[in-house]
Amino acid sequence: MSGIVWIIAVVAVVGLYVWYVAIVKRKNRVAEALSGIDVQLSQRHELIPNVLAIAKRYLAHEQTLLADIARLRTTGQERLGSSDPKAIAEKFAAENQLGVGLGRLFAVAEGYPELKSDALMVKAQATYQEVETNVAAARRFYNASVTALRNACQIFPGQLVAGLAGVGQMPPFFEAPVEHRGAVNAADHL
Repeated sequence: MSGIVWIIAVVAVVGLYVWYVAIVKRKNRVAEALSGIDVQLSQRHELIPNVLAIAKRYLAHEQTLLADIARLRTTGQERLGSSDPKAIAEKFAAENQLGVGLGRLFAVAEGYPELKSDALMVKAQATYQEVETNVAAARRFYNASVTALRNACQIFPGQLVAGLAGVGQMPPFFEAPVEHRGAVNAADHL
């Protein structure tokens, strides 16, 4: 009888170890994905001063918008490289606001033909679109990694193993607000 108990104990320990290894691998994959996002966001932050310098020449009365974008860029830069879930969530919120601000800037620029046709602005917008595409890809990789980690931690015995491994919940990069999750009614926009 004691042989069976030993076999069951060994199988349980090996099973827990295998689960622990899986959780650690997923945690490291999330860290890798987060690093990829930081690289892309850093490229976005490097582009912003050039866009603002070009826009300032034409948008003298939009100083509030330009100052907001500069402030959000600084906030985002300060949080790059953080692995604390709360700081990560704050970074993602700041980056989402920065994206909205840059979108507003480019929308305002559409109203200024001389700015819209400025060769440097055209190049900056093209570079921005490329960076945003890369940010979106990094965001998808990060969100998939976070989902895999959450699944591993929420399925028994993952909850126990995650607690022992010190793995906490990581925030998703982007969650659409409830009001934006439904179907779009085109009639509302006509």
